[in-house]
Parts: sequence; structure tokens; C-alpha cells
Amino acid sequence: MEFGDQTEIGERGINLSGGQKQRIQLARSVYQDSDIYLLDDVFSDVDAHTGSQIFKECVRGVLRDKMILPVTHQVDFLHDVDLIL
Repeated sequence: MEFGDQTEIGERGINLSGGQKQRIQLARSVYQDSDIYLLDDVFSDVDAHTGSQIFKECVRGVLRDKMILPVTHQVDFLHDVDLIL
């Protein structure tokens, strides 16, 4: 995006794909700097490569010291979690 996190979205701004919306929502939640994150299938609307990057750089990177409760059908990430319910 031309203006990064300052890009206007929606009316008179740009329209986003499903994957872009997912990434924006994830970024907004990360900006909140919470102790616990409930991630409701943040990998659903992104391709495999993008999902891996999100997991590596965000979930296992930026949020490494946070409690993360991911809800997902992506079994590729299960080997990197502490507990599976």
C-alpha cells in the first residue's frame, strides 16, 4: 500500500481483497499490544506462502511473548504450537 498503515480504506479509499482485510485486522490487533490474542482463522484468505510469513514474522515473531489462541484449519502450523485443543 502506498501509504503503509496510513492508507485510507473504504469510502474514497482503496478496496481490499479478503486476504488484505485479514492482514489489516491482524495488524490492528497487534497495535493494541494485548497480553492475549484470539486469532480467528487469520490464514483463511491468504495463500500458503503469505500464511507462512504471517505465522513466522507475526505469530512467532512480534507476538512471541504473548498468549496466542489461534483458531485455524491450517495443520501446517501445528508443530510450532505449545498445546492443541
